Amino acid sequence: MMDKLKDLESFLKKVDTISELVNDLQSAETDEAQRHAAAERADRYLAALEDDGSCRTIINRTSINRNPSNTAPPAIMYYEYNKLVNFMKILERDVEDRTQRRRAKEERANELKDKGNKAYSRQDYKTAVEFYSDGLAELRDMQPLYTNRAQAYIKLGKFNKAISDCEWALKCNGRCIKAYVHMGKAYVGLRNYKEARNCYEKIVEIEPGREKMMKEYLTQVEWEEERERQELSAREEFDRGGQKASTVPQLLEKLSRPNQSPLYYCGGLELLLQAITNSTGQTLFRLNNGFSVIIGNDTVRSSLSHDSRTPCAPELRALVLRLWRVICSGNDENQKTLMACPVFSQSIVGLLASEHTAVRRESLSLLCLYSQTHRSRRMAIDDLNVQMLMKNLMQCIASPKDQEEIRALSVLENFASENKFCMQLRDALTETVLVPFTTILKTFNLTNQHVLPSLVSSIGCLVRDDVIRYNMAHSLECWEVFVFAIKQCSSNEYRDNLYPLLGLIFNISTAVTSPGLQEHGIPLCTCCLALLSDNHGGIITRATGVLSHVLPQCSAALELAVRGGVVTTMRRLLKRAGPTSTKYAIKTITVCTAASLLAREELLESDKRLSVLRGLLRSSSDEAVLGNAALCLGHCLEVHGVALNLLPTDAVPLLLRLAAADNTSTGRMEAQRNAAIALGKLCRAEPRHMHKLRELHGVEVLHSCMKLIT
Repeated sequence: MMDKLKDLESFLKKVDTISELVNDLQSAETDEAQRHAAAERADRYLAALEDDGSCRTIINRTSINRNPSNTAPPAIMYYEYNKLVNFMKILERDVEDRTQRRRAKEERANELKDKGNKAYSRQDYKTAVEFYSDGLAELRDMQPLYTNRAQAYIKLGKFNKAISDCEWALKCNGRCIKAYVHMGKAYVGLRNYKEARNCYEKIVEIEPGREKMMKEYLTQVEWEEERERQELSAREEFDRGGQKASTVPQLLEKLSRPNQSPLYYCGGLELLLQAITNSTGQTLFRLNNGFSVIIGNDTVRSSLSHDSRTPCAPELRALVLRLWRVICSGNDENQKTLMACPVFSQSIVGLLASEHTAVRRESLSLLCLYSQTHRSRRMAIDDLNVQMLMKNLMQCIASPKDQEEIRALSVLENFASENKFCMQLRDALTETVLVPFTTILKTFNLTNQHVLPSLVSSIGCLVRDDVIRYNMAHSLECWEVFVFAIKQCSSNEYRDNLYPLLGLIFNISTAVTSPGLQEHGIPLCTCCLALLSDNHGGIITRATGVLSHVLPQCSAALELAVRGGVVTTMRRLLKRAGPTSTKYAIKTITVCTAASLLAREELLESDKRLSVLRGLLRSSSDEAVLGNAALCLGHCLEVHGVALNLLPTDAVPLLLRLAAADNTSTGRMEAQRNAAIALGKLCRAEPRHMHKLRELHGVEVLHSCMKLIT
């Protein structure tokens, strides 16, 4: 026993000695000479251990130890455990240190990114690149820094560097949409259109929902290719020395001469218009700084002002507008260049109100050019005063001269299709839309009735905007004018305007409950009831649709409609109506039967077994129609004797089928709920329906619908 203790003490002493030697070798405070000395001491110590044989094994390794010990000596286990614990602590400290250093680097990188973004917004792209580069020096794998720097490089025309940054961004995040967008732009800058298309097509592979964005970028590639072809063709013709090719630069050089008389510039513009006959002439005009020459001329520029007193100002102004129209027709690059000129964007809208016919006509023609494509419309909306544009267009429509209202309506209808155009009208809706529109409706007659269909169509585009529709629905004057216009259009002379007008009223009446509709509900209802006997099926359908919106909002109008026999009329309409008319007619009946016992009795008087409603439940696939038919049937079941009349019918299986349907949508859920309520009323009013329900194993279905009812 004493020998074992001595051996253990000897072993532990050696362990301590070895630990001291290892610490001397690994100590950060030990210089090179001390570490060398420690290494020599360690070598001598190990050699001494080897000589005295104390480190040699005494176990015969050629034989199997059949009684191995599962427990190491306590001191050795304690030592090994401490080594493991210390090692794990070192690892944890290292991880924590690395995390803290990473976090500090991220903070510095984000600060530099923010500074770069601010410099970019100031259009100081060189400084932005420097900040992004400093951020990447802190954190090499920060993807936004690469894409942001690529964007700045594109602005500086350093397309290869932008592509390199995008490639690094994709190494950080292979699904980075921005990287492919900027890479595509950089390839366009290098005129490598094939690679640009590949980049944009990658976007849809990553996110299929981005197809619209991809199409817009691919369209830009096509425009750039077309611009390059035009410029190449123009340069080739100029190099060949063609007369027309040399005429445009010569005329521009003459027009650039200052302090000439207005008549001199008028003549020069006339000659220039004659010289520009195709896309080559348009391109040569741009390549020879034609926009700068024309707008940079003091006499020409001053003629564009409303209060210009330059002799021949109206003529010169009309010629400039005509020149712009000719050089921009079918040329996207010229349109873009012209819209970027502040003189043009600040003057063109105001010129619509000019007293001179030629100026107004040319202004409308030029704006009509910008309204024809989505891209040109967006350019115009971004740079023009949209509210003034709307106001002046409405003025042109309200005071028609020389067919100007036709062009003005075309411009308005095209621009109204853009959501951004509608949004910019919200703050000045009364002045720009409501007042001029109601004025036109009040005063329309045989001389200007031809503008109403297109005008109503344009306003219909505007009311797709929720804010505009809400404001128009809450305008008392608007509803008053609608009633007046329906009465006017009901006469044979203006009947063609009735159909589009009812469509607009229907769209506006879908807004939330409005005081205007409540106040004018009775006269509006009276007008629509009168139109239900019209020969035009479309007018009947739209009049029914307006009724389906008006009656829930005006109880007085509903009472008037019921007394006027609207339920019987709607029932007859359901027998021969198409899908749209059916939807409006059943909703109108449902609204009436929900509020009026007289309406229920009138429906039952002509249809004791509710065959029309059961027919809808049997054949319709429209969720709204099914829901309203079930709801209306439920209303009628509150009348005594109805449930008894339905005993020989298929009412129970029809309602059960609807109640058991999958409620995969809100409309289907409403229909299911209404069917369950009607089924419950039917069984309560007549117990024999409950027997049929049990036979069809429908009680469980009815119970499962309780969650919808509650």
